[in-house]
Amino acid sequence: MKTSKSMNLLEGSLWDKILVFAIPYALTCVLQQLFTATDVAVVGRFVGNQAMGAVGANTPLIGLFINFFSGISLGANVVISNAIGRKDSARIEKAIHTAVLFSIICGVVLIVIGETLAKNILLLMSVPDDVIDMASLYFRVYFFGMPVIILYNFLASIFRSMGDTRTPLLALTLGGIANVFFNLFFVIVIHMTVDGVALGTVISNAVSSIILITILSKREEPYTLHFKKLSIDTQSLKSMLAIGVPSGVEGSIFALSNTVVQSAINSLGSTVMAGSAAAFNTEIIGFYVLNSFGQACTTFTAQNNGAGKEDRCKKALGWSLLLGGIFTFITCALMLIFGHPLLSLFSKNEEVIEVGMIRMEYIFAGYTFSLIQEVMAGALRGYGHSLVPALCALIGICGTRILWVNTYFKVHKTFAALVTAYPVSLCITAIAVVIVWIIYAKSGYYFSLCGKHESPFKAILRNVQGNKKTSL
Repeated sequence: MKTSKSMNLLEGSLWDKILVFAIPYALTCVLQQLFTATDVAVVGRFVGNQAMGAVGANTPLIGLFINFFSGISLGANVVISNAIGRKDSARIEKAIHTAVLFSIICGVVLIVIGETLAKNILLLMSVPDDVIDMASLYFRVYFFGMPVIILYNFLASIFRSMGDTRTPLLALTLGGIANVFFNLFFVIVIHMTVDGVALGTVISNAVSSIILITILSKREEPYTLHFKKLSIDTQSLKSMLAIGVPSGVEGSIFALSNTVVQSAINSLGSTVMAGSAAAFNTEIIGFYVLNSFGQACTTFTAQNNGAGKEDRCKKALGWSLLLGGIFTFITCALMLIFGHPLLSLFSKNEEVIEVGMIRMEYIFAGYTFSLIQEVMAGALRGYGHSLVPALCALIGICGTRILWVNTYFKVHKTFAALVTAYPVSLCITAIAVVIVWIIYAKSGYYFSLCGKHESPFKAILRNVQGNKKTSL
């Protein structure tokens, strides 16, 4: 079964298809980061510092919600990909319509949260009195657009499940252009403040979602979106949530743990804060590159496992690790070589740039472990196993970083000592995920959506007792 304008992930060479999948996905993430930065840049340039602080105060909170629902959309990706591999047209159709309707329902719920609890939530985050009103306004307008924002993430996951990452990139690019235009129009021409950039973001996501809906409604069956068929299929939703919720919770709590690290960074002074922030906006590109190969591994694994092509799943894992390693190394090397001029885009202060370079060096030192963790966890999610890799990340990354801040950093109050937490935590998590992978592989524990529900530990015991073992 092959979708128009989508790759056939079940046949042919893998390395080139993985590249065609991963590169547009990485570019999509980079563009999202750049377009998000325009909100801060526009209000900072044309409104003032208070407005910039109001938008910045919302960033971690909005990130928690977006990360959570992006994780759930990954569940939709896996369910649809697996159904494509099994050539289960009925399941594909039900899963697509379930994902679209569910995303809209979630968006409506978030509107209610935004309209009723905005100010109270921001007060709990200790947002200063001089920006609380602007921050609340931004929050409310932004959350009013959550139905189209969440919808875009789910629609993008549907396209990616077909092996198509170029269409979501195209839709995001056009929506991003609209975002920049409306940000400037609302703020400069109409003289709106933070509500203007929030509204621009909402409109841009609406543009992207409309583009994807239009294209999906013209796809060949069973991939066609029919509004009259929008409904919730219980089995599809349960599978999506079983895979997606752990990933969403992982992303949200991961963001929370980083607030602990950020608090420690803040304690080192404004120069360190500025250098760290500048480095983050540079180094995140490297993460998007390696993460794109993890996403590729998830989709390739889900489709090929559904088709019963287990050997191809293993090859997809190998190619994702190899290609991800090559492209991550090249990206990180280039950013280190040109680190000084890149960081100087954010600040001309040499002390700030020096701090930024220190952070980048330590972060990139851990990206090999991050690649292993992302790709192997992506493979496990492709098999339908989302909870255990999420627990590995929660304990290995979040737990280690929080413990590090409250123990080692308290004794060694330097920035280098603090950011050492990143490679250490990534190394611990990578080891944990590799161990989990070995356990699952030895157990012959297949994709949970295909009917194998025996725990891997029971399977190992059964194999030890002499029963014939199946291969992962």
